Amino acid sequence: QVQLVESGGGSVQSGGSLRLSCAASGFTYSSYCIGWVRQVPGKEREGVAVIASDGTTTYADSVKGRFTISQDNAKNTLYLQMNSLKPEDTAMYYCAATERRLLFRLVPSMYKYWGQGTQVTVSS
Repeated sequence: QVQLVESGGGSVQSGGSLRLSCAASGFTYSSYCIGWVRQVPGKEREGVAVIASDGTTTYADSVKGRFTISQDNAKNTLYLQMNSLKPEDTAMYYCAATERRLLFRLVPSMYKYWGQGTQVTVSS
């Protein structure tokens, strides 16, 4: 049974930083994509950053140069370092994963497993 548990969200002022963590259990596929999706109430989910099993990363244009996705395989944990945060980054952030190798990695509907989310609020 795959379980994804996010942590690290909170409130921060514009320009600040946060690091999100996603602890994964039961996810033992050798080929996969895992990443972060965010959603603002009333809006569609948005793929933010993804890392594949081969180590390659994909970022949404809106976060390139500010966010960094990484993983610690020994700890089965995924991270999202968020720097230079902006009010428009305010959203619920979800960890999402799939055992499939994806061509379009930032499409939320491609992901099978989801965490419960962690809220990030950036004030101006």
